[in-house]
Amino acid sequence: MARDNISDILVFLAVARERSFTRAAAKLGMTQSALSHTIRALETRLGVRLLTRTTRSVSPTEAGERLMQNVAPRLEEIEAEIAAVSDLGDKPAGTIRITAIDHVIDSVLWPRLAPVLPQYPDIHVEISSDYRMVDIAAERYDIGVRWGDQVEKDMIAVRLTADVRMVIVGSPAYFARHPVPASAQDLMQHNCIQLRLASSGGLYAWELQHEGRMMETRVRGQYTFNSAYQILNAALSGNAIAFIPEDMAGPHMQAGRLVSVMEDWCPSFPGLHAYYPSRRNSSRALGVVIDAIRYKG
Repeated sequence: MARDNISDILVFLAVARERSFTRAAAKLGMTQSALSHTIRALETRLGVRLLTRTTRSVSPTEAGERLMQNVAPRLEEIEAEIAAVSDLGDKPAGTIRITAIDHVIDSVLWPRLAPVLPQYPDIHVEISSDYRMVDIAAERYDIGVRWGDQVEKDMIAVRLTADVRMVIVGSPAYFARHPVPASAQDLMQHNCIQLRLASSGGLYAWELQHEGRMMETRVRGQYTFNSAYQILNAALSGNAIAFIPEDMAGPHMQAGRLVSVMEDWCPSFPGLHAYYPSRRNSSRALGVVIDAIRYKG
């Protein structure tokens, strides 16, 4: 029974962390009916309800919270020790889970991992596209990617890119119909593409810099997206202007599809960094992945 409890508790933890049977089932590769049956069987054996279910949400009960607080860390320690034992083999092995936004995955992570991973067939990499400020320890990721100034102090951080400059861009067709903005105030008269923040649900204020002073400018516009690619595509359509990383806009600027404006208002941010908890530092598989994606410029 103890072994059954352990495997079923792992299923419970997935549901409790995701707050959703649907998302947990997708993450575990199970059907929702099988997952529900597992949770019910565990609750029956323990004699206590672990999850409160409504038509709209799932949340842990007091007993469920206790399992999450006291049992989950011990299971993670066991998994870490098992991974450490596996690491003593001839070849690096294990699964490395990474969370980053889609643009970073496509432009930085995958181009660097693709030529390296075939050399290590026992290393498995799972990459998740997510715009939230993910707590990688709580959600069991091995590596997260953020701007350098967003990395928490207790994490090990490895630079992935040089400092990244932002640009305000629009298509030539857009500026043929609208005056070129020269100040933050001028932006109020333009159709600015907005970004919906996944973590807070609020709208991102454009972080501009002029004459050494940073300022958050809350722009207005007809279009709001939660992905950088959709923002780029909307700017290319010729109906609005965008505030996006220069490396993303660069090929389109060189081809004449986008024009950069207000260049003396556009700041640079301290580069993308991969970060991970120090307790995972001993994994050889993690070391291979980090070495592959680190900034070598």
